[in-house]
Amino acid sequence: MCHSRRRGSFLAILATLSILYTPGAGAQTASSIEQNFAGSLTAIPTENLTVSGAFYVPVYSSFSMSQGKLRADFSVTLSVHNASETRPLVLKRIAYFDTSGKMVESYLKSPVALKPFSTIEVFIAANDVRGGTGANFVVDWAATGEIAEPVVEALMVGGVGAGHYAFISQGRPIRIIKN
Repeated sequence: MCHSRRRGSFLAILATLSILYTPGAGAQTASSIEQNFAGSLTAIPTENLTVSGAFYVPVYSSFSMSQGKLRADFSVTLSVHNASETRPLVLKRIAYFDTSGKMVESYLKSPVALKPFSTIEVFIAANDVRGGTGANFVVDWAATGEIAEPVVEALMVGGVGAGHYAFISQGRPIRIIKN
């Protein structure tokens, strides 16, 4: 009896792990961002969006090691922080591109507004290597007036053998327009 319980538990764990490690598992969608971060979102402002900009964030879903003979795969978490204490930050686009510059995924169906000091995230599982070694995000944002520049960063986590690696890539402003 004891062995059959252990076997059943073991099989349940294996089934769970097989679900977690199937290609595309953990892939985030536009609707899941709105659901998962509903507490960070607010209504889109009715006033004109007079300031806008964009961030470019280099990320690495894979990394070549040992003179290109070994590939390490990383999970990627993109975080977009509204650094304003008083104004909502409107996110117009979160797009993920691969090494060749081809768009892999768009994470917003329509613009969303972040409350002051709130954050949303996009997660890409380590087994999702569509981005490759030169992947990147572009985040387009806007606001109703002068606002603290958003903070956009990506955290990559992965390992090879017994070695584990984590590093951060900061977004770089590529466009700021004041109307």
